[in-house]
Parts: sequence; C-alpha cells; structure tokens
Amino acid sequence: MVHVLSSRTLLRPTDPERSRAFYGGQLGLAVYREFGTGPDRGTVYFLGGGFLELSGRSQTPPPPAVRLWLQVPDVPAAHAELLAKDVEIVRPPVREPWGLIEMWIADPDGTPIVLVEVPGDHPLRYRPGI
Repeated sequence: MVHVLSSRTLLRPTDPERSRAFYGGQLGLAVYREFGTGPDRGTVYFLGGGFLELSGRSQTPPPPAVRLWLQVPDVPAAHAELLAKDVEIVRPPVREPWGLIEMWIADPDGTPIVLVEVPGDHPLRYRPGI
C-alpha cells in the first residue's frame, strides 16, 4: 500500500494571475506556500485536508472531467459571500435528493467547483445505532 503523507491538486491555468486573483482573492483561500518568480510562479493554497497548487501555464483550459469538490460548513453563507465578491454562480444552492446542499461555481478557466454542505443529520455525519 502507498503511504500517502499529503496530497494536492495541480492546475495549470491559462492566466495564472487571473486564477490567483480568483482562488486567493475571491474565494479567499489561504496561501500555504509560493515558489518561483514572475507571472508563472507557483502558489499553493490550503484546501481543507489537501492543497491546491496553481503553477505553470497551459495554452488550453483543463478538460471538463477536472472538477473540484469543496466542503464548507454553510453553503448559503458562502453563496452570499461569493455574490458580494462578484463570483459568478453557475447554480445557486440546492438541497439534492441525496441530502447534500450543493452550489456550483467555476474558476476563470471554467473548471467546475462544487461547494457542498453536509447537514448535521446526513448519513455522512450521523448514522443512528452506531
């Protein structure tokens, strides 16, 4: 078995400065570390139990199969905060049939980002009889 000590998702944005403004400014992700110099320098953000690294530059956006799933404590509060920061909401908060509250946004390259709230009574948090 592979012994994983840490993990991160790497994105190669088409416009690194625009992506740093989005992830660091509009989403407010805290910076874990930065490396390199110039406009293509790397920035690694805290992402809950992992990290998100923006580094290098790509000529094309990531394929549609790349998505980020971010659990937050309160999706309606995140919705209000992101609207105030002029983040385009792709889909407003909805309680899904499976019980999670989800809202969709996208980064500047169109990478889908789902913000998820797991309600206190959801089986992911609470399973009666255990």
